[in-house]
Amino acid sequence: MKQSASRRQFLTTTAAGVTALAMNASSYARVPGANDRIRIGLVGCGGRGIGAHMRGVARHAKTQNIEFTAVCDPWRIARERAAASAKKWFGREPLQFASYRDVVSRDDVDAVMIASCDHQHTIHLEATAKAKKDVYCEKPLAMDLEKLKRACDAVKAAGVVCQIGTQLRSLPSMTGCRELFKTGVLGKVSRIERHRNGTRPYWFSRLKKVDPKDVDWKEFLLDRPMRAFDPKLYSGWYGYREFSDGPVPGFGAHYIDLINYITGPKFPHSVVCHGGTHTWKDDNKFTCPDHVEALWVYPEDLMVTYSTNFGNGSGSVERIYAEHGVMDLLPWGKPTVSGAGAIRKGKLGKVEPVAPVERPDHFLDWLQCIRNRKQPNASIDAGYQHAVPVIMAMKAYDTGRRIVYDAAKREFHEG
Repeated sequence: MKQSASRRQFLTTTAAGVTALAMNASSYARVPGANDRIRIGLVGCGGRGIGAHMRGVARHAKTQNIEFTAVCDPWRIARERAAASAKKWFGREPLQFASYRDVVSRDDVDAVMIASCDHQHTIHLEATAKAKKDVYCEKPLAMDLEKLKRACDAVKAAGVVCQIGTQLRSLPSMTGCRELFKTGVLGKVSRIERHRNGTRPYWFSRLKKVDPKDVDWKEFLLDRPMRAFDPKLYSGWYGYREFSDGPVPGFGAHYIDLINYITGPKFPHSVVCHGGTHTWKDDNKFTCPDHVEALWVYPEDLMVTYSTNFGNGSGSVERIYAEHGVMDLLPWGKPTVSGAGAIRKGKLGKVEPVAPVERPDHFLDWLQCIRNRKQPNASIDAGYQHAVPVIMAMKAYDTGRRIVYDAAKREFHEG
């Protein structure tokens, strides 16, 4: 018996040694041990940064052994709030910086959470990847195709764990929809539509008084042209095309990501998009459209539409139409499926709830993957797959032309 036990111990030890040798040396160096703390830096200390990212990982602070060691934001008030929240939730006040450069360069930061403005995402993501830090990055991943490709390539070259902030795919309800769809019960899908309406554009609520003495304006602008400080541009950036492209990427990124997650297509072949500011005209001179509609055509003979109407809050829907029935994704926590409108009889009948499939929440999934080095639920590939369609749509919006995507060359052209 002792000889058998010794043999098992030898084999176990040998296997572990082989596994360790097989790992890439740089990857191995980044794997936190079971008792090691994951030290996080936060880039962007607004509502998403504090209220979603920091609060979201705080729920798992004890089980995952984490803390925030650094926070940064161009606005002093925001980073001080983040530091105070970190001290309350994690028991330690992190260092505060105005620039992301000071966060990604620190040896006491193992992972970075990016909750910055849309125009900053690819810059912050690329720098974090090149610094060999694991990363969680908000959506929409990018506003520009070339910057998107550089950031994604940097993540893959670095081999870091990267979770994109399309958290709906980690809901048990949406995972349940995915598993049900995989059974084939819906049959061939012909059209997917999303209408996300509201009574007022969301960027109006962001406007606030900001003292220019408290803001590193150059750090906010980054690669945008320098000009005099403007509190409207700074606080209401969601509504200006220079810093954000409005509801198609802002809301539509979640929608496209869910389509990819549940039904499986990767990239559309073409898109057309129209819209404008038709209702909310005022002295703020916002340039993001308050009415917009995009239509993508996928190689799988699938039409996908997204629209926003900020002139009336009714009529919001999110549905997958197929030959055997309909999957209704709203509300996200209680999706349903039925045989409504079927062109061929299948197994679906009256409206029934979709059974949820339990899984770790989006933040916990990321933290667990930092330790086990597996791909998270919304990998960099998933981020690229949602970013391409929304960038395509806004290029079609700007040109008034149909835009085609060449997946092999990773290029757009008019067609």
